Amino acid sequence: MSTIDRKPTPTTTSAPETPPPPQTQWTGADVLVESLVRHGAEVVFAYPGGASMPMHQALTRYRDRVRVILPRHEQGGIFAAEGYARVTGKPGIVMATSGPGALNLVTGLADAKMDSLPIIAITGQVPTHVIGTDAFQETPMIEASRAITKHHYLVQRAKDLPRIVNEAFHVAGTGRPGPVLIDVPKDIQNTLLPDPDFDAPMDLPGYRLPGPPSPETLRQIVEAIKGARKPFVYCGGGVIASSASEELRAFINKTGIPCAMTLQGLGALACDHYLSLGMLGMHGTVYSNYAINEADLLLAFGVRFDDRVTGKLSEFVKHGKIVHVDIDPSEINKNKVAHIDVHADMKATLQGLLPLVEKGDYKDWYQKIDAWRESDPMTYPDRDDVILPQYVIDMFSQLTKGEFLMTTGVGQHQMWAAQWTRFNKPRMWVTSGGLGSMGFGLPAAMGAQAAFPNALVVDIDGDGSFVMNIQELATVHCERLPVKVIVLNNQHLGMVVQWEDRFYASNRGHTYLGPIDHPEWLGQGSGDLPEVTYPDFVAIAKGFGIAARQVRRKDEVLDALREMIHHPGPYVLDVLVPYQEHVLPMIPAGGTVKDIIKS
Repeated sequence: MSTIDRKPTPTTTSAPETPPPPQTQWTGADVLVESLVRHGAEVVFAYPGGASMPMHQALTRYRDRVRVILPRHEQGGIFAAEGYARVTGKPGIVMATSGPGALNLVTGLADAKMDSLPIIAITGQVPTHVIGTDAFQETPMIEASRAITKHHYLVQRAKDLPRIVNEAFHVAGTGRPGPVLIDVPKDIQNTLLPDPDFDAPMDLPGYRLPGPPSPETLRQIVEAIKGARKPFVYCGGGVIASSASEELRAFINKTGIPCAMTLQGLGALACDHYLSLGMLGMHGTVYSNYAINEADLLLAFGVRFDDRVTGKLSEFVKHGKIVHVDIDPSEINKNKVAHIDVHADMKATLQGLLPLVEKGDYKDWYQKIDAWRESDPMTYPDRDDVILPQYVIDMFSQLTKGEFLMTTGVGQHQMWAAQWTRFNKPRMWVTSGGLGSMGFGLPAAMGAQAAFPNALVVDIDGDGSFVMNIQELATVHCERLPVKVIVLNNQHLGMVVQWEDRFYASNRGHTYLGPIDHPEWLGQGSGDLPEVTYPDFVAIAKGFGIAARQVRRKDEVLDALREMIHHPGPYVLDVLVPYQEHVLPMIPAGGTVKDIIKS
């Protein structure tokens, strides 16, 4: 298996090349697409409709320069754009028509905003003269998405399109990345522009990026580090978003300060580094949560003090000093008050700190952490009667040796993937964290695969999450995207079942996904598995032209994983796992480290 290929994404060449139109024949749609190309757009995930047809016609004239991938649902398109953005660091581009098409992007816009992903979402809109009349397929997209985008435009003049696209890329990709919506009425798309100005200057008077931290601020941080006996780095997705992983690793190596990562920070520090304590928070390692609870200095780098990490805010880092560095000033002092607050880019901050910091003497701190590691290691039962989901992910991670890109749906499988995958590089992990959007895994894998066609891309999914965008199997087949899917199939909404078991006396509130004439799938051992599971993912996958296999016994797992990994095209591996298995450790929502559940 080859390493991840970081070559530029190839564009499709099956259709005859058509040169862009001469400048005397530019339409608004042509100007829009040309502007995208000038910003380096290589892939667009686009689903056509009446209000966006001119833009699609323009895209056909750029077949040799832009690959257009047709998702089977607009939500699949924007989740794919998120996957593309996460693994490349470049804006992902999605296009939809007006009304229901545009509204199908809303979940993805909110998801991208929560997880700080640069997205350019372009929607068709009804013609300008009928806006506000409840015209066919009209919805006010700006109003519908105002709170869930970083910025948004309703284009009112075709000549403004180059400027708007310039601004959209700038806003989406700088500062804290996020989604930008461009809503383009159909008449604007068809307007003729004799001489468009593609270098139109931006007009963003209220948008300013912070400079590097001042020498005095850096001095304060260094003094805080010197005075700490038990310092701790709390590292989030902001480190990866600012491409600061190398600087973080250099900082950790130079200072000797232990580090734990949020769900979105995984990969910023290699998981096998001695000073890496893995993931922290609700389903993080016991020792990372113990360490952050006892730290006398918390270096919060590119994080937002999310409730899934902090639990009960008043008890979180109760006795320690906090240094909070973030590019987004609204996150600083929002949930926890920082003793030293730094509104700056993470990369610039670490670059400023590196020449100033020194190695600390933390032998006693290491001994305490090592004792926690020894007393509460990450383990799972060694069972032969069932296939435990942790075992499947652990074996995949060992077989692939870190050479893969991984996406997930949302639920138990997502947390097991975070716990048991060996992440050693940034941008190899793509998951919906802040919003927790089920159905994210398969389309996000499409986006990652489109970015890196020669990489091994795997979606770790649950049966509930997989079904939500299962139609995208058609896309991976028709677009020749060799995405692999591992479905950890327990016939239940696993994470909700776990909460039912822990907090609702195991009363099932519509969390069983099987047929009503088989109300409880025992799943205790291979003898208890039903002859046919519902849905039959193997039959469904083959109906979409995808190779597939179902695995019921533990001794089949390694062979099935190898078959999937080496299969040249897309592949669905349906693995039957027991629904009684819980993601542990677990800190209950709103709890503290004292409430941690270990078994």
